[in-house]
Amino acid sequence: MKKTVIRKPSASFVLIVSLVILLTGLCLLADALEVQYGWRRDHSFNAVTTQSETTLQVLGELKHPVHIYAVYSRGAEDAPLLELLNRYASASDQVTWEQVDIRLNPALIQKYKNPATSESVSSDSVIVTCEETGRFRILDATDFYSLGYNMEAGAYEIAGLSYEKSLTEAIRYVALDEIPRVMILQGHGELDSDGTAVLADLLSSNNYEVNYFTLSGNEEALRPGDVLFVLSPVRDLLESEVTVIRDFLQEGGGVLFTCDYSDPVENMPNLLSLMRSYRFLPKDGIVIASAEEPSSYYNGYQLFLLPIMQSTEVTADLVASGSNTLLMAGSRAFETPGATDRDLTVWTLLSTTSRAYLRPLDGDLSTLEQQDTDEMGPFALALQSERVTEGGHVSRAAVIGCSTLLTSSEVYAMTDAQEFILRMTEYLAGVEATDLNIMSRQAVRPSLRAGSVLGGQVIIFLLPAGVLALALLVLVPRNRRH
Repeated sequence: MKKTVIRKPSASFVLIVSLVILLTGLCLLADALEVQYGWRRDHSFNAVTTQSETTLQVLGELKHPVHIYAVYSRGAEDAPLLELLNRYASASDQVTWEQVDIRLNPALIQKYKNPATSESVSSDSVIVTCEETGRFRILDATDFYSLGYNMEAGAYEIAGLSYEKSLTEAIRYVALDEIPRVMILQGHGELDSDGTAVLADLLSSNNYEVNYFTLSGNEEALRPGDVLFVLSPVRDLLESEVTVIRDFLQEGGGVLFTCDYSDPVENMPNLLSLMRSYRFLPKDGIVIASAEEPSSYYNGYQLFLLPIMQSTEVTADLVASGSNTLLMAGSRAFETPGATDRDLTVWTLLSTTSRAYLRPLDGDLSTLEQQDTDEMGPFALALQSERVTEGGHVSRAAVIGCSTLLTSSEVYAMTDAQEFILRMTEYLAGVEATDLNIMSRQAVRPSLRAGSVLGGQVIIFLLPAGVLALALLVLVPRNRRH
């Protein structure tokens, strides 16, 4: 029997093993540092995990700690989302996050269930929380992509990824000390929660608390700093309700009216008196754009007005930036502001051209051709007003002659309606701009074009050409020697 000979490892083997261990440790350390400090570069075509300056500003202004739960089971994570959460945590000491599996932590469902809404925690969602303010927001997959309206297909389709926009809005919302409230009046046939769903979503995502309420027996519902929305009622307000609203406005409250052309406003004297106190005088009829001005209406439909946005405190930055395209699908007109008392100032927000005309609802509606009895424009389609109250407060009001401007997802997708609504709400609430101008990222890689493959074609040509040139440099002198 031969004895087994155990050889000592050679120095080179030990060196190789040590080097492998060292390099592995360096790789793990570099990976940990990349995650902790956000050093990892985003080389994706749409830069989906790259933060904008707006997000960095919001994170830098956080006053309260924000903790985020990524509710994903192991192996089913949303990789770009988790990478973006790493970048948020590395950009601010106030932001922390963890991944949780709802099957292993069912208590999250009860802890973050909103009793006032149907909002609840589910798998593949994100919970953004702030213990100091007591607020939270739940984001699901639908919050991480944006829709665009395809005019050719006549349908909505995924147009972009909005991870950053949704996360930054949620972080800012939960960490704010105070949230302005929008109170949407009910009880008189107004637009309800179903009809105003897209409006409520827009306001909520821009840090407003949206509530639907009735005034009967609820006189304490309104408080200073609120914005009251009275959206196209079809039944009159009670005198006691008007009194509550007037008291609210005397304390500096803001109110937005919508008054569609079909609303029976002439049968609502209490509502009319409230509107007239701000010099909002609705006209009877529907506004029709002149067929000779195709740029003033949409796609051949003379009732679908493209109004002229005037430059006021509400709209100045929109007009300056060119974000002034709106669509009003059937609109009421209002008397153009004239002389007012010294405590009241009224401005026109939206108007028609001088060739538009007004068709009475009891007139001939079988044709849109201009009639001799039609009143000629220009007409005011939306107004804003300020009144200095007896107590020295400034009460602000606005009126719009078409509610679909606020409630139509198609109008939101095709025009600058969202920006207009936010500017108007900010004006009425007396708060600074709250919309976060964060662009969605492309959801689909753009198709290749001739120009996009030119670089690859050049490289494919240059590589063999370079090899051939080097070969010639070596072989030609060698042949000459032989």
